Amino acid sequence: MSYGIPAAEPSAQIPVCPRHPDRPAYVRCQRCGRPACPDCQRAAAVGFQCVDCVNETKRTTPEVRTVYGGAVATGKPLVTYFIIGLCAAVFALQWLVPGDLIYQNLAFATVYASPEYGVFEPWRMVTSAFLHSQGFILHIVLNMYMLWVFGQALEPLLGRIRFLAVYLLSAFGGSVGFLLLTPGYVPGQPLTGVVGASGAIFGLFGAMLVVQRRRGGDTRQLWVLIIINGVIGFVVPSIAWQAHLGGAVTGAMCAAVIVYTPRGPRQGLMQACGLLVVLALLVAVSALRVAGA
Repeated sequence: MSYGIPAAEPSAQIPVCPRHPDRPAYVRCQRCGRPACPDCQRAAAVGFQCVDCVNETKRTTPEVRTVYGGAVATGKPLVTYFIIGLCAAVFALQWLVPGDLIYQNLAFATVYASPEYGVFEPWRMVTSAFLHSQGFILHIVLNMYMLWVFGQALEPLLGRIRFLAVYLLSAFGGSVGFLLLTPGYVPGQPLTGVVGASGAIFGLFGAMLVVQRRRGGDTRQLWVLIIINGVIGFVVPSIAWQAHLGGAVTGAMCAAVIVYTPRGPRQGLMQACGLLVVLALLVAVSALRVAGA
C-alpha cells in the first residue's frame, strides 16, 4: 500500500505597496484598505493612512480662514520675526559697510520723491523703514520691541499676507506723511533724511485700534499708548512726527479695508482691491505734493 505525498498549498501572496511595487507592505491604509510601505504611511487618528488618501483629504477639506479671510497660521508669527531679523541685519550692515553707504542709498528725504532734482528714487520711501539711527541704539530696540508686541497680536488675526501688506503700506504711508508735512527741499541746503520703522509701527497702532473697535474691545489703553508716543514725537528733537502720523492714518485705513469687508467667496479679492486703492491714494497724494512744491 503506497501513500502519496500531499501537494504543498500555494503560499499566500505577499502584499506590496502600490507606489513602490518592489517593497512588501504589511500595513494597510485605514481609509482605502490598500497596503502601504513605511515611506507611504502617515499617522492618523487611528492607525495609518496612505499618502494618497492624506493628499486627497487635503484637497477636499476647505482651508481654515481667520474671521478676516487670512489663512490660519499656527505657531510663531513668522512675518513679524522676519521683519525684525531684516531690520537687525540692515542695522548690522550700517555698522559694517564703510562710508555710510547703506544710509546714503536707502534713507529717504523729500528730494528723492521728485524727478525735478534728477535723483528720483521713490523706493526709498519703503527702504528707509528698515534703517535705524546708529547714534541712538534705543531707536531700533524700542521699534523692534513694539513690532514684536503688536505683531504677535495682529499677524494671527489678519493672516500673514495681510499683516505684511499693512506693515509695508504703513511704512510707505509714513514717508508720504513726512513728504506732505515737511518743507520742500531748498537747493544748496543739507538734506534732512528720515529712517526707522516708526511709521510702520504707528501703522500697527492704527490697525490695532480699528481691529479692536470692530471686535468691540476696549481701546482706551491703545489711545493712551498712541497719545504718549505722539507727544514724544513733538517733544524729543530729531523724531519725524510727520512719519508717525502718516503711518498711523495709513495703518488705520488698511485695517478698515480688511476688517469691514463682508465675508464671502470674494472677500480676499475685495480686500486686495481695497488695499490697492489705499496704495493708489498714497501715490496720488505724493504726486500732487511734488507737483505743487
